Amino acid sequence: MEITLERFYEVLDALEAGELRVAEKENGTWKVNKWVKEVILAGFRLGAMDDMSQGQFPFFDKDTFPVRRFKKEDGVRIVPGGSSIRRGAYLAPGSIVMPPSYVNVGAYVGEGTMVDSHVTIGSCAQVGRNIHISAATQIGGVLEPAGALPTIIEDGAFVGGNCGIYEGTVVEEGAVIASGVIITASTAIFDATKGAFVERNADGRTVVPRNAVVVSGSRPVVRDGKPLESGVHLYCPVIVKYRDEKTAGSVHLEDLLR
Repeated sequence: MEITLERFYEVLDALEAGELRVAEKENGTWKVNKWVKEVILAGFRLGAMDDMSQGQFPFFDKDTFPVRRFKKEDGVRIVPGGSSIRRGAYLAPGSIVMPPSYVNVGAYVGEGTMVDSHVTIGSCAQVGRNIHISAATQIGGVLEPAGALPTIIEDGAFVGGNCGIYEGTVVEEGAVIASGVIITASTAIFDATKGAFVERNADGRTVVPRNAVVVSGSRPVVRDGKPLESGVHLYCPVIVKYRDEKTAGSVHLEDLLR
C-alpha cells in the first residue's frame, strides 16, 4: 500500500493523541504494530530538508519531523531549559520532562512518569505509567527493522541515573534498575535469589522480571568449566532481591517531586 503524506500525518496525529501505539500488550505479550513503524519510516522519504532553527539553536531536518508543539490543555509539564519532543511522540497528562531531555518519534510516555534531566527516550520506546527515568539515562530507540519490538519499560518501574536500556529490552512492571546498569537484548542477567541466570523469552530477548531489583555486577570468565586464573570478569547485571515494602517506600519518595 502506498503511504501518502496525508496518511503519514494522520498516523502522527493518532500517535500524539495516544490513540495509536507502536507496540501494545496482548494477552500478556508485547506485540509490535509493524505497519505503524512503516508509516513513520516513510516520513523520512516523503519529507524534504528544511531550516527549522529556533533562535540561537540551529535545527535542520526533514520537514515531516518538526518539534512537537504542546498546549496547556495537554497537561504535560515541560520545564524550560532545552528539551525537545519530536512530532509523533505521545506524552500523557501528568508526565514531566526536565531539561535537557529528548523524546523521539513514536515514543509513548505514560501518565505520572518523570523524564529527568539529560534523558533520551529513543524512537518508538514504550514507557508506562508512574515511572521515574532518572538523570542521564538512555532508553534506546528501535525504529528499524519495522518488525522489531521497541524497548519497553512497564508501569511502576524505576530506572536509576546513568543507565542504558537498549535493543528492545523489556523491563517488566515494578522492576527497579539501579544507577549505572546497562542492559541490551543479549545481556545475561543473574538472579542471585535463585542462583541461576534469567531465562530469555521466546524470541531470545532479555526481560527484566516483574519487581526485580537489579544492580551492576560481574561474573568470572570461564574456560573448560573453570574461572580463568587471571581473575578476569565480565560485566553482568544481578538481581539482588525482589521489590518489597521497603524498596517501594524509597521509590515513592519520588512522588514528592510531582
